[in-house]
Amino acid sequence: MRLLFLNPNTSTSLTDRMASAVRPYIAPTTELVPATATRGFPYISSRAEADVSASIVLEMIAEHVGDVDAVVVAAFGDPGLYSARELYDIPIVGVAEAAILTACAVGDRFGIVTFSQVMSTWYLDSVSRARLDARFTGVRVPSQPAPPSGIDTVQETLGDQLVELVDTAVTTDKADVVIIGGAPLAGFAATVEDRVAVPVIDPVVAGVLYAEMLVRLGLSAPLKGAYARPPAKPSIGLPPALARRIGGPIDRLS
Repeated sequence: MRLLFLNPNTSTSLTDRMASAVRPYIAPTTELVPATATRGFPYISSRAEADVSASIVLEMIAEHVGDVDAVVVAAFGDPGLYSARELYDIPIVGVAEAAILTACAVGDRFGIVTFSQVMSTWYLDSVSRARLDARFTGVRVPSQPAPPSGIDTVQETLGDQLVELVDTAVTTDKADVVIIGGAPLAGFAATVEDRVAVPVIDPVVAGVLYAEMLVRLGLSAPLKGAYARPPAKPSIGLPPALARRIGGPIDRLS
């Protein structure tokens, strides 16, 4: 099984961090195919940035379609997730959606802990799209922003605050399970599970394991419904691989 592990951010250090967090959990027969966006933003943190990155996600998948069995969109707000499902016939998994669905299998109510207030609204959108607002306890972020040393050191500089926020999500918000959101926090859940009182979910791990499951299920691509592929259409100025996908014939093998 080959999984395209697609980082829509332009930071290769984030790709490496997320892939390292995932590898201990995947099956020996699963191969991660890491891919990092070559244009866009070092770290996506708003709706506007996510919308820009969504088209980049579609382009990156087009470059790999036919060579992979599924795609994991490895940015917590899942940019481009739904349009990619509409356009491609292989499983497309978003790490935020996978984490949310996993949380609902573990507890009645779930919260999110992340490191930046800027991302909170975007993360709320992920919950609303999953139609699970009634089971959501909210987003908790540190009172002090991440230091100027950058996102690569967030775990080290904010780690104790993040653990305290998990406790706040449990004791104040009444969460049964907490999602640790944000690519820079990949791997953090595993390092603090013995310091918190409830299960904590790493979205990139949940996303990759979800992708493995969907590939093994072998479900067919939809021919009707919300994610049936749109009719072929010509385009102007798109990257060749994406233009071929949008304008090409519809079949189950492409």
